[in-house]
Formats: sequence, structure tokens, C-alpha cells
Amino acid sequence: MMAVNAKITAVSYLNTIPFIYGLRHHCSLGAELLLAPPSLCYQNFVEGKADIALMPVAMVPSLADAEIVTDYCIGAVGKVRTVVVMSNTPIEKVSRIYLDAHSKTSVQLCGYLAKKLWHIEPEWIALEEYSQLDHAKEGDAFLLIGDKVFDNEGRFAHTYDLAEEWQKATKMPFTFAVWVARKGLSYEVRDELQAAFTYGVEHIYEAILESDYADREYAYEYLTENIDFLFDIQKHNALKKFWDYGLKIEPKVNPG
Repeated sequence: MMAVNAKITAVSYLNTIPFIYGLRHHCSLGAELLLAPPSLCYQNFVEGKADIALMPVAMVPSLADAEIVTDYCIGAVGKVRTVVVMSNTPIEKVSRIYLDAHSKTSVQLCGYLAKKLWHIEPEWIALEEYSQLDHAKEGDAFLLIGDKVFDNEGRFAHTYDLAEEWQKATKMPFTFAVWVARKGLSYEVRDELQAAFTYGVEHIYEAILESDYADREYAYEYLTENIDFLFDIQKHNALKKFWDYGLKIEPKVNPG
């Protein structure tokens, strides 16, 4: 028996369009979709507003009653394009990194790279207003995630793609988000989700045409060349490495 009125929360970015398309066109769960930034997907799940969630991987270890479901994720085996550090200063000389608060996964990944690859100990500051990008000083860098990256491509002298940088450091792919559900989810619902996501990933072009991104020239290239949706053994292993490192970075509020 299928779940009735299942509540599913997912990221409200371009990279989830295939999943949303599959849920809407190849799923009999009667799903209610709650679209939100990554941090709010976590909040929706822990507050009981959703039973199934596309969860930022940094938050998964804190979920005692959740388990990963389906063989799909938001991952990358090359450049991800939408998780980047931008700066007019070379990364090895950066002294401050302003952090987009919408994704703790990206924040922790940035912290890992700062220590393991870039060998810097910057000041970590919350990026509260995107207008701060207009006032970059020497030594400033900005972590940006999601669709807003497209609007800022080429704006700074240096751009560091965090998925690509992770691969330089580890020789492994990276996973940004996985599908989780509360423990005990039936096999029928798991199979329905799996089938819906498979359908969506196999119909990326149609998913774009139905979305708000139909007029964005970069959408198809991004979803077929930057995002890798399969949660395979390599991504499993890479995720364990990321989790074993621990969650370290807590940005402070910008003092002004």
C-alpha cells in the first residue's frame, strides 16, 4: 500500500528539478512537496513537517531517527559549479571567508579544504547580505552556493569549485545531499521513490521545460555535466571520509 499524502521536502534549486519532475509525473505517493533552501530542509524534517527529505549530508549524522533511502543524491564527480569560493585574492593568501549560511555541508567542506588543501586559517564570517560582495577587500573570499552562483560567475579574479577542490585533496567524488526518511519506511514507498527519481533523471530535458529554468541556457549542461545523481559506492566512501573529519566551522556574525 502506498503512503497517503506523504510530505517530502527538497532543495529549491535547479539541481533538484529532475527529482521534482519524477515525483510529479511518476509517483503515486500523493506527495506534498515543500521546497526550501538546504538548511530549511533539515528544519522541516526535524520539526515533523516532512517525512522524507533531501538532506544536506552535514546534517545526517545528527538525525537519530533517520536513514538514507534510494540510490540517488546530489553529487559531483567533477566541477559542481554551484558551490564555490570567489575572491580577488589567491586562496592561499585569503584571510577572511564569508560563508553563505544556506548550506552547512558547503561550510564544513570549505573548512576541510582550508585545512587539508589550501593550508590557511581564515576568519570565518557569516555572509548576511549578498551586497557585501560589492565591498570586497584584499584578503576577502566568499562562499556562494546554489543558483546565485550563476549570477556571479566571472565577477572575481579567482573561483574555486569546492567539489573539484575536494577531488584534488581526496581523489574522490563528493555528495552534497542524500534522500533520508524516518526509520521503518516501507519497501513499497522506497521502491516508489526510487522509480520516481529514476524517471526524473531520465527526463532531464522535459523537467527543465516544465520548470522556471526553461529559458536558462546553462540548465541542461549543468544538470547533465556538473551534477551526478547516482549515490554509488564511491560516493558512499567519500561521504564517510567527510563525516569522519567532523563538523568544525561555526561562522561568527560579521562585526561590521
